[in-house]
Amino acid sequence: MNPDTLENRCFDEINIGDTATIRRTLTVRDVQLFATVSGDVNPTHLDQELVRQLGANELSAHSMWLGAQFSGLLGNELPGPGTVYVGQNLDFHAPLAIGEEITLSIVAREKFPGTRRVSFDCLGVNARGKKIVSGVAMVIAPDTRISMARRDAAQVSIQSHDRFDDFVERCAKLPPVSVAVVHPCDESSLGAALEAARESLIEPILVGPLDRLRAVAEQYGLDLAGVRIEDVPHSHAAAFRAVELVRLGEASALMKGSLHTDELMAEVVSRQTGLRTERRITHAFLMDVPTYHKPLIVTDAAINIAPDLDTKRDICQNAIDLAHVLGMVQPKVAIICAVEGINSRMVCTTDAASLCKMADRGQITGAILDGPLALDNAISKEAARIKKIDSIVAGDPDILVVPDLAAGNILAKQLTFMSHADGAGIVLGARVPIILTSRADNRRAKLASCAVACLMASATVAQGEPKVGG
Repeated sequence: MNPDTLENRCFDEINIGDTATIRRTLTVRDVQLFATVSGDVNPTHLDQELVRQLGANELSAHSMWLGAQFSGLLGNELPGPGTVYVGQNLDFHAPLAIGEEITLSIVAREKFPGTRRVSFDCLGVNARGKKIVSGVAMVIAPDTRISMARRDAAQVSIQSHDRFDDFVERCAKLPPVSVAVVHPCDESSLGAALEAARESLIEPILVGPLDRLRAVAEQYGLDLAGVRIEDVPHSHAAAFRAVELVRLGEASALMKGSLHTDELMAEVVSRQTGLRTERRITHAFLMDVPTYHKPLIVTDAAINIAPDLDTKRDICQNAIDLAHVLGMVQPKVAIICAVEGINSRMVCTTDAASLCKMADRGQITGAILDGPLALDNAISKEAARIKKIDSIVAGDPDILVVPDLAAGNILAKQLTFMSHADGAGIVLGARVPIILTSRADNRRAKLASCAVACLMASATVAQGEPKVGG
C-alpha cells in the first residue's frame, strides 16, 4: 500500500481477526494540546517543567490522548476513511511517561450486518511489554471504497481563521461586482473566479482564449454555463481587453489570472489606455494572523521595489483608505524599520519620521502614524514597554508599512508559511481594485481577496471615481 495514501476497507471486506497496529510516543506538546482541547488548563498541564516532573499519570490529558490514538487507528487504517466512531470502553492500567513509546493495536472482534457495526478489541503496551490500556471500541464501517492523500499530522495545527468571515458576510448585503478576470487559464485562477461567483461576490467576465478556457473547465469539471467570456488570442490581449472593459464601464474590478503580474500591471499603468490616478499604484496584503488579535494590513509587498518618500506617502494613504473601507475608523499605522531610533544612515528611519510629520501636517490623513518602529515593538506591547517606547500604535497596529518590497514580501510569506496566516492580496491606487491571488493561496484567502475588492468597488461607486492622473 502507498504510504502517502489512505485506503479503507468496507464492511463486507473486514474479517474477524483482522488487525492494525501503530506506535506512538507521548510528548509534552501532546499533553498540552489535549489539556487545552478539554478545557482543563490547570498549570500542571501547560507548564512544561511541571509536566516533566509529574509525568502523565497526574494528567487527565493522558487518557484523552490514548483514546484519540485508537480513534485515529480506526479512522486511518482499519476500517479507514469513512468510518464512524460510535463509542469505546477503555480501562487504563498504568501511567505512560512523557517520552515513552506505546504500541497500540486493534483486532476485529464481532460484526453486525444489519447496522454495519464492527467491534474491535483495543490494546496498548509500552516498550517493556507492560499493559497500559485495553478495552473495546465500536464503529460503523464504510460501505463505499475511499482512497485519499494521507495528511501529515505534524502539519496540522489548532488555528482560528474567522476574521475574513465578516468581510464576506458584508458582501452578501451588496450586489455582486462585475470583475474582468484576466487570462484565467489554469485551475487555480478559473476555479477561484467561479467559486467567488457561486458565493455571489462577483460576476466574472472571463477574458482569455476561448478554447483554452473551455479545455481547463472540462479538465477540472468546472461549469462555464452563463458566464460571459471575452475571446482574445493570448495573455497580452487579455490584459489590454480587461483594462478596456473597466474604461468602458463594463467591469468594476480586475482579477489576475494565470499571466504574470508585470504583464497585467503594464496595461494598468499605461498613460494612454491604463487606469492610473493621481496616486501611485501600490499593493497591500490583508492578513488574518492566528497569533495576532485583529486583521493586519502589510504594505507594499508586491509592486514598488524601493519606494521613495513620496511613494511611501501614497502607500500609507492607500492602505489607510482600504482600512476605512474595511471598517477601521482611525487605523494605527506602524512604519517598520530595523530599529526604532532615527539614524541618518538608514533612510527608512528618516522616511518614517517624515511620514509621521506629514500626518501631523495633514499630508496623510485618516490615521495615527508612528515610526520608525522595529517589528518587535510594533507588534508587542511588552517589547515596547521594555524598550520604554511610549506609543498608542506600538503593540496594536492595523497597518504595517515596510521599508521596501523585499522586506514586505518576506514578512508576508513568513506570516503565511510559518505563522499559518491567510493573506488577501489587493492592488490599490488604480481606478478600480485589482485582485491578486496566488496559486498557493487557499480558498479562504481567495474569497477574502474577492470580498475586499467587492467592498472597495462598492465604496468607489458611492464616493465617485478617484481623480485620473497623467
